[in-house]
Amino acid sequence: MEIADLLTGPDAVLASAKATGKKALLAEIASRAAGLFQIDERRLFDRLLERERLGSTGIGGGIAIPHGRLSTMTRPLGLFARLAHPVDFDAIDERPVDIVFLLVTPEGAGADHLKALARVSRLLRDRSLVEKLRATENAEALYALLIETVQTQSAA
Repeated sequence: MEIADLLTGPDAVLASAKATGKKALLAEIASRAAGLFQIDERRLFDRLLERERLGSTGIGGGIAIPHGRLSTMTRPLGLFARLAHPVDFDAIDERPVDIVFLLVTPEGAGADHLKALARVSRLLRDRSLVEKLRATENAEALYALLIETVQTQSAA
C-alpha cells in the first residue's frame, strides 16, 4: 500500500488548516473528507472522537494520524493537512501538532488498516520530508512531496 493509493490527489491535501484546537481540527478534516470520500461527516467525526478517547493519535514530533473505520468505505483513503498554527492534540510528547494525516478505512479492513497506518507512520518519520512539508504552503506542492518521496523510496 502506497501513499498514492490513499491520497486521491491534491484535493486530498489541506495546505493551511485553520483549526484552533483538537476538536475543531477533527471537525475540519472530517468535513473535507466527507466531501471527498462521499461519506457521512457526522459519523466520521464521531468515529474520530471515539478513537481519540482511547488515546491520542498524536504520535509526537508535531504529527498526528487520526484514524477511523466506517462501514460505508470500500477502501482505505487518506487526507493530509498542514496546519496554519499548531494545536494542542494531547500528543505523547505533549508537543502541539501541525502535521496531520487522516486515515479512513472500511469497517472490516483489519490488515489493510494496519498496513495503511504503518505506511503513513513510516513516511512521517522521515524528518527531512516533514521539514519540507512544514515549509510548503501549496496543496499541489505538498501532494507532490508526499508522492515523490514514496516513489523515491520505492526506487531505492
